[in-house]
Amino acid sequence: MPFTISKPMRFGDCDLTGIAYHPAYLSMLVDVNEAMFASFGITWKEIMFERKLGLPTVTLNLEFKKPAVYGDVLDFAVTVRAIGRASLDLETVVTVDGDIIWTVRQRIVMTSTIDHKSHPWPDDIRAGLTRYLEPRHDA
Repeated sequence: MPFTISKPMRFGDCDLTGIAYHPAYLSMLVDVNEAMFASFGITWKEIMFERKLGLPTVTLNLEFKKPAVYGDVLDFAVTVRAIGRASLDLETVVTVDGDIIWTVRQRIVMTSTIDHKSHPWPDDIRAGLTRYLEPRHDA
C-alpha cells in the first residue's frame, strides 16, 4: 500500500498565469518524502543530525502529464519499488481529482555524512520503508 498525502498548490508555487511552476514540484516531493519517513517515526532531522546519515537523490525521472493550477489539491501516492543495501527506489504518482498530473521515479541512496560513502539502511528505517513496499509479482 502506498504512502499518501495531499498538498495544496499555493500561489507561490505558480507562475504569473496560475499554472504550477515545475521547480516547486521538486520542493513538494522533498516534503512528501520527508513526511513518508515521519509516518513510521523517523525524522530526517534524526537521520541527518543524530545518526549522521544523508539521503541524496541520485536518479530522478519526472514525467508531466497535465498542468496543475493555483488552488488545486495534489494527492501524492508514494510506492517503494525496491530497497537495496543502501538504495531506495520510489515511484510517486501525483493526481488532482483522480487525474494524473505528474509521475516520478526516484532513487535515493543512504550515505554517511562523514565520509559521503553509501551506508546500509538501518534496520528500523528498512522496516518502516517496507510498509510501503510494493509486492513483487514475478512470473
